[in-house]
Amino acid sequence: MKFTASWLREHLDTQAAVPAIAEALTALGLEVEDVADPAAALAPFRVARVIEATPHPNADRLRVCRVDAGDGEVQVVCGAPNARTGMKGVFAPAGSHIPGTGIDLKASAIRGVDSNGMLVSERELGLSDEHDGIIDEASLPALAEAPIGAPVAPLLGQDDAVFDVAITPDRPDCTGVRGIARDLAAAGLGRLKPLPETPVAGDFDCPIGLAIAEDTRDACPLFVGRLIRGVQNGPSPDWLQRRLTAVGLRPISVLVDITNLFTLDRARPLHVFDAARIGGGALTVRMARNGETLAALNDRSYTLAEGMTVIADADGAQSLGGIIGGEPTSVDETTTDVFLEAALFDPARTAATGRRLGILSDARYRFERGVDPDAVLAGAEAATRLILDLCGGSASRPVIAGAVPDWQRSVAWRPARTATLGGVDVPRDRQVAILQALGFTVEAGDGDRLSVAVPSWRPDIAGEADLVEEVLRVEGYDAIPATPLERMGTVSRPAVGPTQRTERRVRRTLAARGLDEAVTWSFLAAETAARFGQAEPGLTLVNPIASDLGVMRPAILPNLIDAARRNAARGLADVGLFEVGPAYRHAGADGQDTVAAGLRAGPGGPRHWDRAPRPADAFDAKADALAVLTAAGAPVANLQVTQDAPDWFHPGRSAVFRLGATVLARFGELHPAVLSALDAAGPMAGFEVFLNRVPQPKAAKAGARRPVLTLSPFQPVDRDFAFVVDEAVSADAVVRAARAADKRLIADVAVFDVFLGAALGEGRKSVALAVTLQPVDATLTEAEIDAVAQRIVANVAKQTGGTLRG
Repeated sequence: MKFTASWLREHLDTQAAVPAIAEALTALGLEVEDVADPAAALAPFRVARVIEATPHPNADRLRVCRVDAGDGEVQVVCGAPNARTGMKGVFAPAGSHIPGTGIDLKASAIRGVDSNGMLVSERELGLSDEHDGIIDEASLPALAEAPIGAPVAPLLGQDDAVFDVAITPDRPDCTGVRGIARDLAAAGLGRLKPLPETPVAGDFDCPIGLAIAEDTRDACPLFVGRLIRGVQNGPSPDWLQRRLTAVGLRPISVLVDITNLFTLDRARPLHVFDAARIGGGALTVRMARNGETLAALNDRSYTLAEGMTVIADADGAQSLGGIIGGEPTSVDETTTDVFLEAALFDPARTAATGRRLGILSDARYRFERGVDPDAVLAGAEAATRLILDLCGGSASRPVIAGAVPDWQRSVAWRPARTATLGGVDVPRDRQVAILQALGFTVEAGDGDRLSVAVPSWRPDIAGEADLVEEVLRVEGYDAIPATPLERMGTVSRPAVGPTQRTERRVRRTLAARGLDEAVTWSFLAAETAARFGQAEPGLTLVNPIASDLGVMRPAILPNLIDAARRNAARGLADVGLFEVGPAYRHAGADGQDTVAAGLRAGPGGPRHWDRAPRPADAFDAKADALAVLTAAGAPVANLQVTQDAPDWFHPGRSAVFRLGATVLARFGELHPAVLSALDAAGPMAGFEVFLNRVPQPKAAKAGARRPVLTLSPFQPVDRDFAFVVDEAVSADAVVRAARAADKRLIADVAVFDVFLGAALGEGRKSVALAVTLQPVDATLTEAEIDAVAQRIVANVAKQTGGTLRG
């Protein structure tokens, strides 16, 4: 909502300066987004006299002007046909910024003649589209009496501050300057000036009929019209053009400009029809018919549908109610008889129609928020008075269809609630005075309750709390005392819980391993979700943000694959990405997992003469998954490895980490068919760790301290073993059996070789283990070492059937 300071003062008798007004508006909840000073942009432009204008020696249509701008003569080359000796104009010296064209003026030679400035037109000043000639006394009469060298901004009416205020949807009354002035008056910044209320007497009965269709009365309960004969529709007077131009509207004609003025001045949208173009001599408000078209004033044609409100004549729809008028019945310079319309349209229907057709207009902006139902006739009267003043003519008596809806309502209000709800003790008389200044009527009620009648322009007031808010914002939110919350203890409770700490550790761990964190959508295309195991219909979105984001993701990997694909397409093939976030199994309360997923793609580093590039494989993904599980506090030593990874992993190059029956992680190379379906080049290796399934460590006993690091002063001992087992026995099973032989002394067991050969027998293989023994009490003797070795051999034989290889 834009308005000028002088426009505001037409409604508000105040001496307050512009900064004080801006501060008061923001304090009232009407946030001032900007206060523009148009005079600053026009500061270089001055009144000048053309001492002499002679033909250009090298160009027939140019003139060389000697210009006096108050500080000496300047030579200017001008192409305007009205540049002449003795005239007054507006001069821009070299170095000026021309607001209408956006150029920075420089001294230059034009056809061999130096030019050190410019005599400007209205378009170059950004005032209008007029550029057939430069500004002179005819186009700006104030130049005639202005001294040479004087600033031109005051002569153009461009020395007026322009406020830009953000209006919240619940304040339709403040979409007009009158409503803003009312709020400021209530805040003590001046006195609200009364409006003239004398109705305009009609000279004849209106010959144009009005009607509202029976099925349209909810959409348009009231329609007021008035015919004005013998008008002259030309350019608006200077004051009206300047007022509209200052707030960003283009003056069109005096009749159209008057309707725009009332839209902004009183939040009262109006429309004017050329009476001679109304087919059948009557207008009807009705519902649009499917397929009906409207040629609108914005030079576009719209196909209408049922449920849209139109104003129609015998020829069809001529206006879209509350949104935009039609071109066939629009006024122009030939209009002599004009029909003025003021109506009331349903906010919800207006908003729905505007959104469906994609039309944004000042009228829609106000009607969809709610226009004052009691000001329809008053707005028509005021507009009629101004049309008669500016265009002449004679007015008919008003014609009215429908009636003002029943808007009256009262709210029971206890002044004491301001203190209990708002925390501010405002005297009762002060509260009453504030509400009365805002237009409310306060009367005695039952006991400590007062009855407050809500004015017609405040549809947002629904209850007692709204009245408390009105008192508080006028009294000033700064008056609310700052009261600290009562402390629950001397030590603040941590805001981060175990889950958040785990996720932070996981993120740091993966970043330290060279992966970059990604943040992707929690949605997928339905066909992609199906490839990653999603078959739950409850995860399909009813209103997705895009057609290819219609399903909640069952896994994070497909999003990472797509990110890697897009990076590769831009020349970044060596990619390592991870994301920690939700994945969805079903729509139930327990259907969401917190997953840490990662992906490696590409050669694994830059090319080097000393080594060949190695693509990411299952062991890279396994190492990443183990690092995440370790960071999450999982008992890594107790994990089991199984080869039942889901279908999107490569069979034989993938596995699953389990803790008993619980799947904690999946890892491996991605299946080539899946990558091909996603248009991604392989190989790629990835992992998924289910952080919510990792068992939380047991809480330490009160007073107990957990050691951060335990070191042994005794030398570790390494021993190698080679066991012959059936080929179906996994290496993990052999490792687990060896580790279980002595959990106190065995610190680590690792596979360093697997051998298959005829010497071992068909269906047999050799698994070589490196076992590290770490004493904690004393250095191990040879006998103790041999005893541990024997237990290892015995336990492997018992659990896997393996024998020590000779």
